[in-house]
Amino acid sequence: MSAFFAGQFWLALVRAGAFGALHGGHPGGPHLGLTVPVPTAKALGEALDALAAADMQATLLLPPEVARREPEHLRFAAQAGHEIAGWGPPHDLAGLEVLAGQPVTAWALEEADLRRQSLTWLAARGVRLLPLPSPTPEPGLTLRVPPEDLRGVLPRLRALGYRPVPVHKLPQLRAATPRDLLLHMYRRVVDDRFARAHGVVPLTARADAVMRVAARPTPRGLPFPPGTPAAELHLHSPRLVGLASRSALGAYRAYQRSLRDVAQALRERPELQGARVVFAVTLFHGPLEKQGFTLLALPPLQARVYELGFRLMRLMYGTAGAPSETEPKLAWMEREAFLAQHG
Repeated sequence: MSAFFAGQFWLALVRAGAFGALHGGHPGGPHLGLTVPVPTAKALGEALDALAAADMQATLLLPPEVARREPEHLRFAAQAGHEIAGWGPPHDLAGLEVLAGQPVTAWALEEADLRRQSLTWLAARGVRLLPLPSPTPEPGLTLRVPPEDLRGVLPRLRALGYRPVPVHKLPQLRAATPRDLLLHMYRRVVDDRFARAHGVVPLTARADAVMRVAARPTPRGLPFPPGTPAAELHLHSPRLVGLASRSALGAYRAYQRSLRDVAQALRERPELQGARVVFAVTLFHGPLEKQGFTLLALPPLQARVYELGFRLMRLMYGTAGAPSETEPKLAWMEREAFLAQHG
C-alpha cells in the first residue's frame, strides 16, 4: 500500500472513531473548539498574549520538546484555563503532564503521523485524538488558528456569533462514529460536487446562518421569459438540523435572519446583480409563503424526484422527525419585492 493510500486509510478510520478519536460537540450551538498550534517557544508567548487580550481560552497544541523549553509559560497557560494537548508524533506524555501540572488527555496528529503505532500508543495511555479541524468555522467542530492570526480571527469569530472554547469544553463533545465517516463522504461526494457544479455560494459565515444561493435561470412555470436570471436558494442542511435539534423556534428565526443574508448577496455579489427572481424548490415552503413567496405545485414526476432527494438528505443528516410538509413546492418572489421585505 502506498504512503498516500495508507494515510487515507488511517484518516478514514479516525473519522469513524477508531482508537477513541473525538468528533466534536453539538452542531446547533455557538460553541467552537479553538485549537492553537504552538511550534516554537516564541509562538507560545504570542498565543498566550493574544488569548489574554481577547479574554478567551483555547486548546494549545504543544510538542513535548517545546513544552520543555518553556515550563513557566506552560504552567501559566494551565493556570489560565487553557487545555494542554500534545501535538505531533506522540512521546513523553508523562513529561508533558508534569510540566503542564494537569493530565494531558488529548493529542493532535497531522495526517502524515496517522499510523497504527501512533494511534495505539495514545489509546493505550487513555489519550484521545482531537477532532480533525474544520477548514471553516462550524458550530460544534474545531478550528485551528495559528498564534499570529489570533488577534485578527478572534474578534471576527465573536462578531459572527461564535463562542470559541477549549475542545474539552464543547457541549456534548463525543467520540466519532462510523456514521460521521459516512456523512463526511456524502458531503464531499454529493453536496460539495453539487455546489461546485451549480455555483452554490455559502452565506453561512454567521454561527446561525443556514442559507446558500446560486445564480440560475428562472425555472419553467414562472411568468418570465426562458433564461431570465434568477437566484436559487439552498439550505445548509446540517446547520439547520443542528439548530432545530435545540429549538424549533430558534431554527425558524435563523431561517428568517438568513433571508437577509440573501438580500445582501443580491445587492453585493456580481453574479447575482441581474437576478430578477428569487426561488427555491423546498419542503420548507410554509415559512417562505409567510415571507411573501408565491407557491407553485411541481409536475408529479419532478415532485417525486425531489421528494426522494429530500428523504435521502433527511436520512443522512439525521433529522429527528418527519417534516410538517412532505410535498416539495416551488416558491418564488420577484427581486424587488424580496429586497423591499428583507433588504
